[in-house]
Amino acid sequence: MNDAEPSRTGRSRTLLRTLRPDLSPWHSSRDFRFLWLSGCVTSLGSFLTYVAAPMQIKELTGSSFAVGLVGAFELVPLIVFGLWGGALADALDRRRLVLLSEAGLGLLTGVLLLNALLPTPVLWPVYVVAALVAAADGLQRPALDSLTPRIVPHDQLTAAFALKSLYHNAGSVIGPALAGVIVAFAGVQTAYALDVLTFAVSLLLLARIRAVPPPTGAGKPSVRAVLTGVRYAWGRKDLLGTYAVDLVAMLFAFPVAIFPFLASELDADWALGPMYAASAVGALAVSATSGWTSRIHRQGRMLVVAALGWGAAMALAGFSPSVWLVLLFLALAGGADQISGIARGTMWNQSIPDAVRGRMAGVELLSYSVGPQLGQVRAGGTAGLVGVRASVWAGGVACVVGVLALVAALPSLLAYDDRTDPHAAAVRAEHERAAAERSETEAVAPK
Repeated sequence: MNDAEPSRTGRSRTLLRTLRPDLSPWHSSRDFRFLWLSGCVTSLGSFLTYVAAPMQIKELTGSSFAVGLVGAFELVPLIVFGLWGGALADALDRRRLVLLSEAGLGLLTGVLLLNALLPTPVLWPVYVVAALVAAADGLQRPALDSLTPRIVPHDQLTAAFALKSLYHNAGSVIGPALAGVIVAFAGVQTAYALDVLTFAVSLLLLARIRAVPPPTGAGKPSVRAVLTGVRYAWGRKDLLGTYAVDLVAMLFAFPVAIFPFLASELDADWALGPMYAASAVGALAVSATSGWTSRIHRQGRMLVVAALGWGAAMALAGFSPSVWLVLLFLALAGGADQISGIARGTMWNQSIPDAVRGRMAGVELLSYSVGPQLGQVRAGGTAGLVGVRASVWAGGVACVVGVLALVAALPSLLAYDDRTDPHAAAVRAEHERAAAERSETEAVAPK
């Protein structure tokens, strides 16, 4: 046998260990397992309604404007209740808040189901439910996001974020395709009914998670509490950089709204579905090989490099004359965005104290929800002025320039290192104290 063969085998195994997802949060935290399984179920179900509701509006009105109007109904409730939900997450039991909002989301999907079962479904309840779902999501998301740092060890937060991204990205690929088949062959009623069922399963899983009471000394939710959270975010320039980079990336390089026109310009109308799925495929590939991300300590640099990669890939997609190259660069952009998301999530979870974690999650919700909405407006408006492909590549170039400008203005983002950052050290110590207190409580508890 060639002596080099065992060496090559060893290197291959080392590479596989480096790339495969880090499952340590799954093994170490019972509550994280239930949270992760709940996310898998509800993510897949939510994509059923995500596809069915616009399809129902199209069937009822035949108007693309009526379909797009859903976003207008969702935006304001998401902003208002996202900030308020952050204050609630810092003042109440986060697990209870997640449970109540999950139940509310399930009931709202039930309203869509009842409306769809009417002999003549009505349009206005779809818009009302869309606004209420955005409000409930705004209330839930900060509590849901700030739950993970309480149930996962501090040194496993990167792995936890990557594992949660894995089911989200898988759902982004599988969910719309499955929903399209269900809606086409069984109708929107079946899609809504299946989503209601997934909410029931999700609630059973979330109910198994132990209580997560508010931090010691937490005050009542108020406007002042919200403003305190905003001031904290403003005072942390490294955090401010993560929000700003994400906002710039989405504002300039999120051309999803003009994909139908891009497919037509490339004489490839068949490619519209793959265009929507390509970025999710790239993100899924990164999530499935994310083991290496747990070894990164300079997450600020990781974020900046990934954001530059997102902009560059979008610019190349706009320049590409071939639809296959466009799909390739969209997938690369999705992979870069996933790396950026892991870096952002790690910085947020590692360095934000539990007392303001919910409010910061509310600010985060705004940063990654408002950006895509504005990006669609930017892409459509620019396409009308300079053309579709120019809108795509110019947005990518503007993203690169904007990110470089932010790096120059906020040097603390590049300087972030979880091994030396004082905020990360303080949160790490907070985790260690909480773990020690739990151990003492369990040791004296009656058997």
